[in-house]
Amino acid sequence: MNVFYLPDANDGMVSFPEEESRHCVKVLRMQAGDRFCVTDGKGSLYDAELVEAHPKRAVACLSNKRAGYDNKTFRLEIAIAPTKLNERTEWFLEKATEIGIDKVQLFASCHSERRVANVERFRKVMIAAMKQSIKSRLPEIEDVTDFNKMVQQPFDGQKFIAWIDDDVTDLLCDKYEKGQNALVLIGPEGDFSPEEVQLAKDNGFVPVSLGEARLRTETAAVVACHTVQLINQMRK
Repeated sequence: MNVFYLPDANDGMVSFPEEESRHCVKVLRMQAGDRFCVTDGKGSLYDAELVEAHPKRAVACLSNKRAGYDNKTFRLEIAIAPTKLNERTEWFLEKATEIGIDKVQLFASCHSERRVANVERFRKVMIAAMKQSIKSRLPEIEDVTDFNKMVQQPFDGQKFIAWIDDDVTDLLCDKYEKGQNALVLIGPEGDFSPEEVQLAKDNGFVPVSLGEARLRTETAAVVACHTVQLINQMRK
């Protein structure tokens, strides 16, 4: 099913922005009478029928507003240091959106190889993934901030820092409690410094392992995201 993103969606007649209109009419060659789905990125999905197939201002009639299957009772956030190659960060954002995440916080730390990010480009990747996986919620993404500042921000839930150390033996899957909000810190390619780990611990973050395998930054972030989601989907 074709899915379009309209943040101001409501039941009734609506007009699509030029980018979505062009995709609908020029790329997909949809015509008046064709049906599709609309997400507002805020938790709702709509049935839609194309009324006017204009490549710059397509018009559709929306109906049957309903909650998306991805609405949940807990909140999942990942804080991650952007990778040296943007493509790897984009891969994480795509997969995390498909799996289900509420917010991504980018940060720069001691060993970061990239300290700036094209957040608008990243947001477009997440929008495309949201539509592809028929999600009703578009994750938030915040621009790169300083690690020291980020770990001191308030968060209502369980806080974890995933890092590689012989003394870290507790697994995320064992420490996370089903139904609780979760924030997981994922470090850069060079991992966190001892000082950063201590600062995180001083601010309530619990050190955890993601398993025996040595994971790249973006892979570790996906594993953390999937672990929390999977635990919340288990029956027991």
